[in-house]
Amino acid sequence: MDKSKPTQRTHRLGKLSRRKHKKTNSTNFSDFLGQVADEDVDDDDYVASDIHCRPNEVVPSISTKSLSVFVGTWNVAGRSPVESLAGDLDNWLNIKESADIYVLGFQEIVPLIARTVIGVEDLTESQKWNLLIGQALNDQTGFSSNTLKLKPMDSRNYEQEVSTTCGASTPLTGQQNTQYIYRDQGNRYMLIASKKMVGVFVSVWIKTKVVESYDISVRVSSVACGIMGYLGNKGSVSVSMTIEGTTFCFTAAHLASGEKNGDEGRRNHQVSEIFRRTTFTRLAHKVNEHHPLTILGHDRIFWFGDLNYRLYSEDSLARQLIKEQDWAALQEFDQLQQELEDGGVFEGWKEGNIEFAPTYKYSKINSNHYSGGIGSKQREKKRTPAWCDRILWYGKGVKQLSYLRSESNFSDHRPVSAIFSTYIVLKSANPRLTFVPSKYILQYNGDLICVYIFM
Repeated sequence: MDKSKPTQRTHRLGKLSRRKHKKTNSTNFSDFLGQVADEDVDDDDYVASDIHCRPNEVVPSISTKSLSVFVGTWNVAGRSPVESLAGDLDNWLNIKESADIYVLGFQEIVPLIARTVIGVEDLTESQKWNLLIGQALNDQTGFSSNTLKLKPMDSRNYEQEVSTTCGASTPLTGQQNTQYIYRDQGNRYMLIASKKMVGVFVSVWIKTKVVESYDISVRVSSVACGIMGYLGNKGSVSVSMTIEGTTFCFTAAHLASGEKNGDEGRRNHQVSEIFRRTTFTRLAHKVNEHHPLTILGHDRIFWFGDLNYRLYSEDSLARQLIKEQDWAALQEFDQLQQELEDGGVFEGWKEGNIEFAPTYKYSKINSNHYSGGIGSKQREKKRTPAWCDRILWYGKGVKQLSYLRSESNFSDHRPVSAIFSTYIVLKSANPRLTFVPSKYILQYNGDLICVYIFM
């Protein structure tokens, strides 16, 4: 054998180990493997001296578990939910698909008037929505206050650790007027996070068998950036969730309205403020574990809501393209799409292909006509239709499976949903140990990496 020519196995290992000179954005092992899988390697590009092998060792193997995540957003125009809405909710939640996690973001669950914006937080409406959601997910009927015993969090931040030891979620920090939900035996889904800030409301549900199988921690943070930059008529509620060794962040936002030139700048500023001001509390009892303190510190991030980005288009042209269902041509005028392409406030973020009609603004409640169009009242405000309700994501290990709007006419907005496939890295107090020969072990930025793809 000619020893001057590297073997194919050594050749490949050298091509991978050369990455130790690159500064990785994450020390997460799964992220490194994602980089290895995603990048193309030139057959002539390797540095054999970069290989740092260790003697034969016993190293922990990495296990992962796939999960499906449903993310939904709906501006409900200040209307209180009613039992007759159950059918629309079933359609929006796509119950047949039965995702492992449901993250639902609402805007305007109360009218945005002085009493609700600057008054004491009233949790009545968010409780009604949770009752209706719980019934839909758990195949229950009857709009009864005894269906679920719960009370959503108010606008203050909180943290909790999900436990099913006694069939209840265990609070880590108590809050006044806070009651933590417990689940009834036999329910498929358990509510693990619920928070309201004026009209912005987030409700997170997870399959009970997932909660019973994995270590889950939840923290929540809200940012008010509406009137004067600090009132809650506009802003966000973010949920930080750690499942085993993987961190998720879900940010539901309601941004500044308006379709005048320059209004998109106000929305961009609010996005920047939400990134800057969203902070999550440290988990004092888990100081040795990684729990991100900011939105962008998480492994997988989802941003959704009534983002209010409009179209750079004349009203007549927009309506004509909608009539022709030429969504690709209409997206050429979309403000948010331009932000994504130009690397603005959402630099590096992704959105699925939009293949549905604009979700705002419909003429009135129970109407299928856009405001200002045929059938509209003379005094009605004219708004150019736009995709105000959006779902974005950021990070590796996420694949979007669907991106849809539902046809409920309960509001002047149409609800939007997306289903994602992702995975979590499992952790264990006693990880399974695997004997690995030294030739399959790679030293990468000081971490011991077992490169199974060579075996």
